[in-house]
Amino acid sequence: MVLKSMVASASDLSLVSVAGNRPLDLKNWVFGGRVIRLGFGVNRGKWNGNEGFNFKVRAAVEVGVEGSKSEALEGGAFGLDVVSEGELTVKGFAGLRKTKLVCTVGPACSSLEDLEKLALGGMSVARFNMCHGTREWHRDVIRKIKKLNEEKGLCVSVMIDTEGSQIHVVDHGAPSSVKVEEGSMWRFTAEHFEGSRPFTVQTNYRGFSEGIEVGDELVIDGGMACFEVIEKTGNDLHCKCIDAGLFLPGAKFSFWRDGMLVRRDYKLPTLSTKDWADIDFGIAEGVDFFALSFVNHADSVKDLKKYLSTKSTKSIKVLAKIESLESLHKLEEIVRASDGIMVARGDLGVEIPLEQIPTVQEDIIYVCRQLNKPVIVASQLLESMVEYPTPTRAEVADVSEAIRQYADALMLSGESAIGSYGRKALAVLDMTSSRMESWSREENRQGLLNHHQLGVSLPECITEQICNCAVEMANNLGVDAIFVYTKHGHMASLLSRNRPNPPIFAFTNDDSTRMALNLQWGVVPLLVDLSDDAESNISKSVHLMKSKGLISQGDVVLVVSDVAPSRATPMAFQSIQVKTII
Repeated sequence: MVLKSMVASASDLSLVSVAGNRPLDLKNWVFGGRVIRLGFGVNRGKWNGNEGFNFKVRAAVEVGVEGSKSEALEGGAFGLDVVSEGELTVKGFAGLRKTKLVCTVGPACSSLEDLEKLALGGMSVARFNMCHGTREWHRDVIRKIKKLNEEKGLCVSVMIDTEGSQIHVVDHGAPSSVKVEEGSMWRFTAEHFEGSRPFTVQTNYRGFSEGIEVGDELVIDGGMACFEVIEKTGNDLHCKCIDAGLFLPGAKFSFWRDGMLVRRDYKLPTLSTKDWADIDFGIAEGVDFFALSFVNHADSVKDLKKYLSTKSTKSIKVLAKIESLESLHKLEEIVRASDGIMVARGDLGVEIPLEQIPTVQEDIIYVCRQLNKPVIVASQLLESMVEYPTPTRAEVADVSEAIRQYADALMLSGESAIGSYGRKALAVLDMTSSRMESWSREENRQGLLNHHQLGVSLPECITEQICNCAVEMANNLGVDAIFVYTKHGHMASLLSRNRPNPPIFAFTNDDSTRMALNLQWGVVPLLVDLSDDAESNISKSVHLMKSKGLISQGDVVLVVSDVAPSRATPMAFQSIQVKTII
């Protein structure tokens, strides 16, 4: 039964919203059919961006679409991971955490049992820091994760973090952290030796002390410990600890003079010879992400993406780590070139004043949201939990602020890699994320988000408007979930960009897309067999979810789908449907 047809401009798509009103309870609505559909159809032609355009909006109600049918995706597996399925069963749609959690894997959590516990605790992405461990060790642990994915029904993506030109790294040689006492004397040397020596620290770069003077301060990990240079002998520095603290393996260091960072231009490439070997290793092991260290310009990201396109048969995403003043100066071009961003606050805090870190973090997250790139907030989130079973209240407040800023993901570093309480730290992130997300919904903060237009061509603009409109509808109507069908994850990311209240279930038949979506805020990726028939995909996936008991009678789902042009259907068709399960 067709209610009405109309012609509307893109700006009129907001007509479905109910401004100033609370979300409508669709479950208690009584309307003849069970489906509301808005369809947008356009012919794919040339568009220069300056022309006005019209397209038809069709509103219709269909009777009994999601009723007693029992068809399923024959021959295909149900591709929802066991963690999401369990959470959905216990907590329901509203209880699903939207913020993704990344854990750095190290000696404290590398066993099969520990990895499974982290995955069941909410780890979406396992990060491997190539600064530490051998390739043989990394290969063994990566294969454990893939084994868990295959045998236990998990969905944990793998990220390799390149070492970069490690001219700013020192290592005391011990497998875990070392406490540094005030007044103790230490030798920093470029001499290479195996194991550890008392009060001796190795540096990764022979010229580390060039231009350094007696009286300069050597700061470890942005302030974890501080030394004064007492004597310089050749390339070696003899230093006295003036601020006691904790010295982690593979720590970053910087030099300060008269309250200013001592800057030196080493003119080294972003990717070292070792990095390229590690990248080949990652390709061979089928990793899902590369996080590129010390990115100061977009060209290094573009070069790596070009290399991956010729060497890898699967799509591997490239993230850029923002950890230097130079990267901040070129932030927008780096974000545009990358598939995502990691805010490496530890290293960044060495290069800019500490008091600027909160606002810089918020600015980076904002730029990523505007350009539709996922962003991870990393470094020292729960640093005290490396040694203690509970975090400080200030750390919880810091985590809450990153969630309030709508970061896509939070990352544990030493807390999970070498700490004694990795699972407890993960639980803190999980609980804090869930609470802050609930607060954001209660405060209706999603309505405060504004985005600039990303699309250039007409089809791109329509897809973007469809997703913006879909989220507005979902929030205003109070639906339980959003379903989207996607090959490369683009529509799922556009929906996520708007931070909707309901979770986004992204159905894809591409495994690389599924693993990449593990970093997208609010997206639950499912690997399923999809056909060219959009309506069939929708019907079958709804029935699959229903057969698993994951949706039930009265649940309301907003469905976003598109139909590519073909001989039978020369017009591209994208639709928003609201379905009530009966």
